[in-house]
Order: sequence, then structure tokens, then C-alpha cells
Amino acid sequence: MTLHSTHAGAGFVPTETVPGNLAGGLLLLCDHASNRVPPDYGDLGLPKEQFERHIGYDIGVRPLTMELARRLNAPALMTTFSRLLIDPNRGEDDPTIVMRLSDGAVVPGNARIDASERQRRIERFHRPYHDLIDRTLDRMLEAAAPPVIISIHSYTPVWRGVPRPWHAGILWDSDHRAVRPFLDQLGADPDLVVGDNEPYDGALKNDTMYRHATRRGLAHALLEVRQDLIADEAGVMSWADRLQPILEDLAKRPDLRAIEHFPSRSDGPVAR
Repeated sequence: MTLHSTHAGAGFVPTETVPGNLAGGLLLLCDHASNRVPPDYGDLGLPKEQFERHIGYDIGVRPLTMELARRLNAPALMTTFSRLLIDPNRGEDDPTIVMRLSDGAVVPGNARIDASERQRRIERFHRPYHDLIDRTLDRMLEAAAPPVIISIHSYTPVWRGVPRPWHAGILWDSDHRAVRPFLDQLGADPDLVVGDNEPYDGALKNDTMYRHATRRGLAHALLEVRQDLIADEAGVMSWADRLQPILEDLAKRPDLRAIEHFPSRSDGPVAR
């Protein structure tokens, strides 16, 4: 598998691309694939173990995305930097784009960040990822009918002492086209508890899916898998086996390979 990357200055590469069939009907995204920090930012003042937690990245998502891209011959786009540096799944105007405190961990390297440093991180890391998504989607739209976008994330099995019962969840805003068949097929497994907009709500203004799917009118879904289920190779392969036929089916549905706009819930009440 050949990987391509985009440079962000100082020798650090902020994006990773897995090439695939641009006419195949699927684009895979992985916003929180890595817990790396470029050398000029050191460790942000944090011990290594903090980067191994969910605050540093989404555990298991990069190998799962890579395996699905290989099996489906689908292009996949990923970041190569920790969400502690800057969160690519936030809009540029989101106050949480650079976290000073994340799940109990104070981030010294972010504590006194000013507007110019915030903008520097946007331009070096955040914006190249979103520009890459835009360019890739433009090429896919030129090559074939509109693709379905699947964004892959993971979440902790316990949050603030409360166990999460879901094995996976599908997050979405208002466009139900890819969500309903995804939920139906994943939920058909009697061994799985699947969340519908759990453990989070999928309506987030200017996040990755809003910017690249909702605004373009492209069918999409955000998949969340519980981290303990994809923390090792066996778990990744098991979930790739489970997801492969579902994603193949989504890519073949003509009703999903069309542009249709749905008002976002994050925009507030819809005028009537």
C-alpha cells in the first residue's frame, strides 16, 4: 500500500493519504489517527502516558481505517498529529480547537497560547488536512457519482466512572441516508449494542462532517467504536470483518450516491 503525505514545515507531515479508487463510492476519514507532536513542540509539557490515553488520539482507529481502505480499495485521509496539539474535528472558530484542560489533564504547552500561536497551528496542521479533504472530494466528484463519506473514531469504555454499554455508535446530524442502513445492518448482530447518536450527538457546527459532508450535500456517517474492542490487531480485524460488507453495501446504493442538502441541527431552528 502506497502512502502519500503533505508537509507542514519543519519536516513534519500533518496528513497521511491511502490512495484508492476515486470512483468507488467511499471516502474514509480519520481525524484522530495519531498521538504524535512535531519536534518543535516537544511534549507540550505532558508525560508520555498522557499521549497514550484517549485525550492524545483515538485508540485503534488508524489500523482499522488502514485495513478497511485496503479491503475496500477506498481512499483514506488521516492526520498525523495529536488532538492535544490542535483538534482537526473542530471548526477554526471553535474555542475548544486547542485544549488547555482535557479530561483532567492540564496541558502546559497550551496553557498560555495566544491568538497568533492558535492561528499558526491552524495553518500548519488543521488547514492542510481540510484542504486535502476538499481536493480529494473534488477529484472524486469529477470521477463518478458523489461518494459516501465515513469518518472513523473511537471512544473510552468508561467516562467519569460510568461504563458505556454501546459497542459502537453511529453519529449524525440531519442527513439520515447512510445512517439508517448502517444502523440497521450493524444492529442486526445480536451480540452488539449499537448507539444512535451515542455516546455523543453528531450535530457539531463546523466539524469535519459538517464542513465536508453536510455543506456539500454528501451522504455520510460518523462511526464510533469502543476503544477496548479495537485496541489490538485481533480486535481491528474482527471489526474490519464486520464493517466491510456494510460499507460495500453503502457504496452501491444509488440513493446515497447523490447530492441532497439537509438543514443542520447545529445551525439552530430552521426557518419555515
